[in-house]
Amino acid sequence: METNQQIDFATASFKEFENIAGFDMMDTAKYFDSYINYMKENEHLNFRFITQGCGPTAIVTSPFLAKPTECISLVSNDYLNFSQHPKVKAAAIAGIEKYGTGAGASPLIGGHHEYHVALERKLCEFFNRPEGSSIVFTTGYTANSSTLLSLLKQEDCAIVDMEVHASVYEGLPNTNVKRFPHNSMIHLERALVEAQSKFRTKLVIIDGVYSQNGDLAKMDEIYALTKKHGAYLMVDDAHGIGVMGDRGRGAIEIYNLLDKVDIIAGTLSKALGHIGGFIISTPEIINYLRYQSRQQVFSSTSTPASFGLLKAIDLIDEEPFWRNRLKENVRYFKEGLLSLGADIGTSSSPIIPIKIGDPIRTAQVSRMLLQSGVYANCIVYPGVAKKDARIRTSLMATHTKEHLDKVLNVLDDIGKAVSLKKSR
Repeated sequence: METNQQIDFATASFKEFENIAGFDMMDTAKYFDSYINYMKENEHLNFRFITQGCGPTAIVTSPFLAKPTECISLVSNDYLNFSQHPKVKAAAIAGIEKYGTGAGASPLIGGHHEYHVALERKLCEFFNRPEGSSIVFTTGYTANSSTLLSLLKQEDCAIVDMEVHASVYEGLPNTNVKRFPHNSMIHLERALVEAQSKFRTKLVIIDGVYSQNGDLAKMDEIYALTKKHGAYLMVDDAHGIGVMGDRGRGAIEIYNLLDKVDIIAGTLSKALGHIGGFIISTPEIINYLRYQSRQQVFSSTSTPASFGLLKAIDLIDEEPFWRNRLKENVRYFKEGLLSLGADIGTSSSPIIPIKIGDPIRTAQVSRMLLQSGVYANCIVYPGVAKKDARIRTSLMATHTKEHLDKVLNVLDDIGKAVSLKKSR
């Protein structure tokens, strides 16, 4: 391995190590290991801390802490905290006791069990779609990637908002891709016009709620443009389903498009508190995925613990007060952050960024938060643009006003030492 490789560790990100010229995989891994050690030594490594518990607080083990410490947790997407709901846990335990701990095979050849059928039927009912309109995947990531790999080929085109989740891009290596700036209708229409006569299938792909800024897609405008130009629309509403809308059906419900969006992608690991993903579409598309999606053919699927999801879905309707508590927490926390002069962008969800801009200062704020008993995510490039580093906070229905007040007080104190204002 060459030793004069010119990557400046002081300004580098993980991205620079993806494909180093002249390095084989072992050389790359060794050099990257040196970079990680550099980050540890300089207290810049704000990732992969060990946590105990998934709730409004968690015990965190980190090099920045003298010992495992209970912190207010702002890192979980378990928005309604259903992973800890007694009824959900009881249902999951009952599923394991009845069916065991594993599915045993891929869905195509013996791993499609009656609890999978029950879950898919429940999802159809939840979205008011005909039976046969849903299919479950092992993760939300593979729901996106495996579905897109199956549906889009070299004669087709994906037209994607630039801020969609990484799992979408994972599913697009075998097709044509046009990217448009986030929520830009001018650029979306331009891409649709350019693609209209050139490609066979034109699929516009957006998120319902965007995972870094917490803002919503301009879905009504996007839907209208999509149909005007003869394309289809896929919405990944992983962060919206169970949380957004009057009935918790997600960001799509807000725009009254639940019966119109061609493909709805969702996750079972956020508001529903488990693991897995799903696709809602026409029965014909779902049937195609059953036999053509490589994850359905070659990979074992969700375990009997997913029996708890049947109860979690019911609770969206049975206990709407969790959604209302979350909404109130979001309102309260956003008002507090704005009073501190924080830049929270256009967030309209439980994902609330504190945009700082400078990655070094962002890492410093993240470390100071943790040492003050608040665990929040440090998001830097390539997760966001190099000049758009931020602290990403995720709220839960089970956070109390006391939790949120402590966070705001800690941020106020930190802001007196390190500016929370975004670099311009």
